[in-house]
Amino acid sequence: MIVMYKKLLVIMAILLLSLLRIAGQGETPMYSQYMMNAFLFNPAIAGSEGYTSFNLTSRVQWLGIKDAPMTYSFSFQTRLLKRSYILKRNSVKQKTDLLPSRTGRVGLGASVITDHTGAFSRTGMQFTYAYHIFMANSQLSLGLTGNVYQFKYDLSAAQFADPGSIAGLIPQLDKAYYVPDANFGVYYLKEDYYAGLSIENMLQSAIRLGNNLLTDSRLLRTYYLMGAYRIKYSHDFDFEPSFLGKFNERIAFLGDLGCKLYYKDNYWFGLSVRTNKDIIAMLGVRYNRLYIGYAFDYGISNFTTYTTGSHELMLALKFGDSARRYKWIIRY
Repeated sequence: MIVMYKKLLVIMAILLLSLLRIAGQGETPMYSQYMMNAFLFNPAIAGSEGYTSFNLTSRVQWLGIKDAPMTYSFSFQTRLLKRSYILKRNSVKQKTDLLPSRTGRVGLGASVITDHTGAFSRTGMQFTYAYHIFMANSQLSLGLTGNVYQFKYDLSAAQFADPGSIAGLIPQLDKAYYVPDANFGVYYLKEDYYAGLSIENMLQSAIRLGNNLLTDSRLLRTYYLMGAYRIKYSHDFDFEPSFLGKFNERIAFLGDLGCKLYYKDNYWFGLSVRTNKDIIAMLGVRYNRLYIGYAFDYGISNFTTYTTGSHELMLALKFGDSARRYKWIIRY
């Protein structure tokens, strides 16, 4: 009996570490409406449009499957625009000049993200600084994010066939562990198109289980490549083809290719296909400063027999009149 318990303990430890490798990667989820809040995975976008915006996203995956992943995120971003002035006295010419107190090139942002997959949860905060460089009728942006995530295993939500077999792991499982890291992004924006490249988990921080450092388990450095082109079809209708590619240093790739149709910039409908065989339908509406978007993911793989699909809801508020923004930037 003792031998059997020891074997069960070893098996549970192996399974736990395997799950930590999956759930502990700290990667940003592949949002279906990524073009509505790409700031979540590219820090250079913070304040790039001159708006002050608040965004709330809720994503529930694989309905019909118990303990399926759920993701919730809240983000804020703004631009420090030119709107106040200071007096600067030139000591040589004894002349007083009126100069802007800030250049209007700095963007700031913050976000809170939480993931739940079964008994595992990941909760983190991110703080972002971005710098925007004017280039004639375009803009080049650079951004850096510092983040810290808490990973936790909820014993109350876990079920074990033989709880006694993991008694030795309970003191470690019952502790949260924290992982800091950093992200970097580049973003180019013009009137009718944009493109961006970002790196997540640049430091590839090691993961801890309780007080023990798992030296062979680290956050995966992940890369995002995105872009879109806005096509003016008529006075009322615009098309916007877009793509997002996500890959890491294990050559794991996930791509999203789609197109959205806008009507008077107040309504939109879109379709996307993903390399994991998901088909995504999107629709949304804008009312004054409020933006509401919904996406439904449906897979055509064998996995479809176990789930009815995934749902994603996005709510956003954007503030900032056009006089303080760049008139050539029209995004939604």
